[in-house]
Amino acid sequence: MATIKAKQIRAHLEAEKKRIAEELAISKSSQSMEDRREGSPFGKREEEATESMELEKRLTLENRLQLMLTEVEKALQKLDSGTYGICDMCNTPIDPARMEALPQAILCMDCRQKLKNAKTPIL
Repeated sequence: MATIKAKQIRAHLEAEKKRIAEELAISKSSQSMEDRREGSPFGKREEEATESMELEKRLTLENRLQLMLTEVEKALQKLDSGTYGICDMCNTPIDPARMEALPQAILCMDCRQKLKNAKTPIL
């Protein structure tokens, strides 16, 4: 991999890492800013259901952001070790078009599909 290309990839991955970390921090800080409101006793169950649903959505988002952050960090490690662009499962080169579209990809499309069908976590 050319040095200029590697620097571009690293810059893109570092920017993505920063963006995801900021989103994750915002999501986590919004939890502490939420105050529980005391309303009518008749609406309490509805409020609790709404709060529960919002909590579930926020946790789902945080989990997804954490997974994305882990993927970007893994790609940076692979860049450092010289294995960037090589599938973690089958050790074959990942299609350059896939790497262009998703620079943090660590699996080729065949292995990604196998994991998706097996419903196994990627990392």
